[in-house]
Amino acid sequence: MALGRIVLAKRERVMALEPYERGLLGTTLHYPYEVRAAKDYFAEIPELTPAPELLRLAEHILDSKLHAFDPSGFRDRYEEALMAHLKAKQAGRPPQPKQSWTSPGRVINLMEALRRSIAANKAEALPRSMAADKKPEAPRRPAPARKRA
Repeated sequence: MALGRIVLAKRERVMALEPYERGLLGTTLHYPYEVRAAKDYFAEIPELTPAPELLRLAEHILDSKLHAFDPSGFRDRYEEALMAHLKAKQAGRPPQPKQSWTSPGRVINLMEALRRSIAANKAEALPRSMAADKKPEAPRRPAPARKRA
């Protein structure tokens, strides 16, 4: 194995090179200040023993979702667009305008839906006589700013 330095993403990094089949395998390494002790992150997590039936249920869920990973389903859209742009530039064609994205259709404001749901639940929780007598509160105004001497 050999150690060397390489610049990736505008940073110098340490790299380990080792023979692998008919080529070389490069692995970027972390500097000591980048490596943190696990106890700093996991010390506050209490030791718990889950119930055996919960473990069996979790194993069942994981087993039912298990399947072979096929990386061909993923593609690097950024690199594809960059290569298409460079090839067009080499061919002397003008740059293509950006793709226009279609409208997502109906957009739901989740915070507003949550507020309406909470308000509806509060109204249902009040007895009918109280709900009829209850007046909406006036919005609070911020306190006037104090002058500093």
